[in-house]
Amino acid sequence: MLYPSIDSLMDKLDSKYTLVTVSSKRAREIKEDTKRGPLVERPASYKPVGMALEEIVENHLRFERFSVPDEKE
Repeated sequence: MLYPSIDSLMDKLDSKYTLVTVSSKRAREIKEDTKRGPLVERPASYKPVGMALEEIVENHLRFERFSVPDEKE
């Protein structure tokens, strides 16, 4: 079984689409900017996507959805 499991990740976020979006953006930050390295003390994964998923499971990353007000004339 892989760590972190999809079940533990889905407890943190509302959809698989959100999971992919949040983890891919964070993985890109980890890969491109060495100053913004992993927030996990000792990541089990050496790949940026795995590190991003570990950060989500350990509550280092959060996602907040904002609603846009409807425009009514």
